[in-house]
Amino acid sequence: MVSSISHYLNRFKACLKIDQTIKDGVAEELYTHLEDKTQELEENGLSREEASKIAVQSLGSPELIAEQIYETHAQGSWKEAIFSALPHFLVALLFTSYYWQNIVYVSIILALTVGIAIYGWHRGKPIWLFPWLGYYLMPVVITGILLLSLPQGWGWIAALIYIPLALFVFIHIMRQTARRDWLYASLMLAPMLVTFSWFSSLGTGNELLASDWIARLQTNALGIVISFIALAGATIAFIRLKPRRHKIISLLIPPLVILLSVTMASRGNINSWGWLILLFSLFAFAIPVWMQARAYE
Repeated sequence: MVSSISHYLNRFKACLKIDQTIKDGVAEELYTHLEDKTQELEENGLSREEASKIAVQSLGSPELIAEQIYETHAQGSWKEAIFSALPHFLVALLFTSYYWQNIVYVSIILALTVGIAIYGWHRGKPIWLFPWLGYYLMPVVITGILLLSLPQGWGWIAALIYIPLALFVFIHIMRQTARRDWLYASLMLAPMLVTFSWFSSLGTGNELLASDWIARLQTNALGIVISFIALAGATIAFIRLKPRRHKIISLLIPPLVILLSVTMASRGNINSWGWLILLFSLFAFAIPVWMQARAYE
């Protein structure tokens, strides 16, 4: 049978969305406080079960305690905020300088991103990691989409081999991220939202490959830069804000900016598959925010 103290601590840890090391330390302090209070009540003649029940009742709702502690620890430093937004700024810089067409510069940025993402993943998944993870996963997802554009027959064969492996990697990272915090999942998916939204305006499949999509991307470079700058600003706000509601609001701003930018740049000239990809990207990004908002209520 689970004791009152264990049950209380389990509810508390389930509601507290902060770094695991900090969470463990706070839970240990809370456990010590509850044990001291229980022993004090036992010395007054109460049974162990009665004393532990009174101890947890005197402390108050574990959800409320978790919320108060979350706001104490949720605000990252300016250093963490800038480093979290750095990959968005780097991509914006590539499009501002037109170096995104240079395979050397793109390869350097990609190698840097992969290295930082792997480092952060094995260093306890700090809060700055999740935007980097989005760029780490992007080549995995884009490769699967491009495989479908291979000659008929070969594309589906390659996709059947590659996509299950890619899905395994994506789902594993997504589950680990969502287990930490659903909001971090949206933070991770944000770069894919921008990328797929802009590519949706260029066409899909053979239409995309047949078109001069590089020239079209260059024409829309300003809108793309604005999208990634908006993403960087929202990321900084997310890291620096304390209240969870404000963090949720900050994540809802980039999709609106991106949707408006893509629609204006393409003048609404997006085919049905493009609109489907665009709406799916927005939907996939919004799901974690929506789930966390419901849980927060």
